Amino acid sequence: MTPAFDLAVVGGGSAGYAAARTASSLGLRVAVIEGGQRVGGLCILRGCMPTKAMLESAHRNHEIGRAAEFGIRVGRPKPDWKAILRRKDRLIAEFADYRKGQLEGGAFTFYRARGRFLGPNRMALDPVGRAKVPKEIEAKTFLVATGSRTAKREIPGLEEAGYWTSDDCLQASREVKSLVVLGGRAVALEFAQYYAHLGVKVSVIQRSDRLLPDSDPEVGEALAKVFLDQGAQVFCGTQIDRVTRRGKKKRVEFVQNGKRRSVEAEEILQALGREPDLEGLHLEAAGVKTTKGKVVTDAAQQTNVPHIFAAGDVCGPYEVVHLAIQQGEVAAKNAAARVAGREPTERMDYRLKLEVIFTSPEAAGVGYSERECREKGWEVVTASYPFADHGKSMVMGATEGFVKLIALRPRGEIVGAQVVGPHASDLIHEPLAIMRYKGTAEEMMNLPHYHPTLSEIWTYPAEEIAGKL
Repeated sequence: MTPAFDLAVVGGGSAGYAAARTASSLGLRVAVIEGGQRVGGLCILRGCMPTKAMLESAHRNHEIGRAAEFGIRVGRPKPDWKAILRRKDRLIAEFADYRKGQLEGGAFTFYRARGRFLGPNRMALDPVGRAKVPKEIEAKTFLVATGSRTAKREIPGLEEAGYWTSDDCLQASREVKSLVVLGGRAVALEFAQYYAHLGVKVSVIQRSDRLLPDSDPEVGEALAKVFLDQGAQVFCGTQIDRVTRRGKKKRVEFVQNGKRRSVEAEEILQALGREPDLEGLHLEAAGVKTTKGKVVTDAAQQTNVPHIFAAGDVCGPYEVVHLAIQQGEVAAKNAAARVAGREPTERMDYRLKLEVIFTSPEAAGVGYSERECREKGWEVVTASYPFADHGKSMVMGATEGFVKLIALRPRGEIVGAQVVGPHASDLIHEPLAIMRYKGTAEEMMNLPHYHPTLSEIWTYPAEEIAGKL
């Protein structure tokens, strides 16, 4: 007999687990199908957690090198590359074991298998290893949450010369002296600084006119200055011509501002983005549409086939974990409605979207950028304040960067905020809380703040905006 479920979730990562947990709590009979070599999903195995563990080691190495600024005498730090990876591997094993326990011990059926659609309501299961699974299952609704993989880019000579991806960096225990990083977004910049803070000579080559092109210009400009001040090279507004090998070195040739340039290094990191991992799913058998490799969904996370949903990196529009979790929860609630014969009512709201880049200093943003506000036809007023003029950051020796607020006229409702500076990943949550309740710059200005703290820096741009209004 073919097992039948109310919801079949394909993918056991952050979006898939959130959906399965939510659907089970609503009384649905749920199956989770996970076909990866390990259980845990991108965030735990190859994304958020391992990269942040490695960055923590690199940032500490860099800070120890600054000890003399604070009156502390120490010898020159020497990173142990293999020990850094051992620490990362130990932490990730703990995280992965915990997630595996959640899946295997959850209130749903867990299959270690790769799923492929046979039709709109049927899926074949190909077991992983010696796992015992049925050949097929049926479900009233499905959720596709299979994550993403490193995208390949057609650059002449790159394949022949050889390169690393972010996945390779997670296992690279061999010390290198120099590295070229292709890309200027989160993954590229975090790994660029990881290596730079371990003493590697790093060159960043970015196609867009600035780093982090989706943020307001001053964010990318501030990080570029940090990288340059710390000894890295940054080339923006480039067009890569080709990659060649010269003995033990690899050369990247490119054009910038009409001039031909080149940089050489021992290794190249190709960090030019990721793409949805839909391989082997046979979405066409279920009639699910994709555009440019992504599953097309609406705000209810429904595909063009109403009982099939998608969440996370397979559909976007933002590839970050907390939004993938929200998408999974929205999809599960709407799947429950479908099973009950009701129309889905839950919708995603990206008004409070967050992004954090875990460089040092960190960069973070919430809500809308100035560009997005202009595209919406909104009239806004903005204000910024530098950490170089802020008492707590000065005593910390962390004066790079700024905070910025964006508010709507005439009321002054905060609709966006950006930070480049110390603990930006934590600081960004203060404007998020204000935005959650549609608060104004004046209300933010009047919040009491302990002195001296980093968080009181928000009162200065808030006061400036309130004065302008």
